Amino acid sequence: MRYLIDSNLLIDATSKAYISDKISDILADYENIIYVSSESVKEFIHWLQSSKVTPKIKLQVVDVIDFIENTLGFEVKYIAKEHLRTMSKLDKVEGHNDPSDRLIIAQAITENLPLISSDREFPKYVNMGLNFIPNYR
Repeated sequence: MRYLIDSNLLIDATSKAYISDKISDILADYENIIYVSSESVKEFIHWLQSSKVTPKIKLQVVDVIDFIENTLGFEVKYIAKEHLRTMSKLDKVEGHNDPSDRLIIAQAITENLPLISSDREFPKYVNMGLNFIPNYR
């Protein structure tokens, strides 16, 4: 099966933060393809450069994509115009205005990929076509 993980789960995977048993099983199953949005990669690079995130391993910013693809075994899925079109059609959600999150959600909807995240705002998009899998404690 194919899945898309968001920026928060990318950080969790690099920092050994909480990942539920269900999500750990999904990530560990070699038959699954795990995608990371290029938008999440952009955010991750920004957070590394601004020291807002500290991975458990030594990681140079220039090595982020290689680390994601070769060490974590995830594939980067790049933003396309279709994702932007879907984003433009998403309803406004009260209390959630993060454009990066909305773009990742739109990418998941467009690509028909279940989106794995610990973000508690994401279930608000299920009625817009998002297949959401939570990573809650």
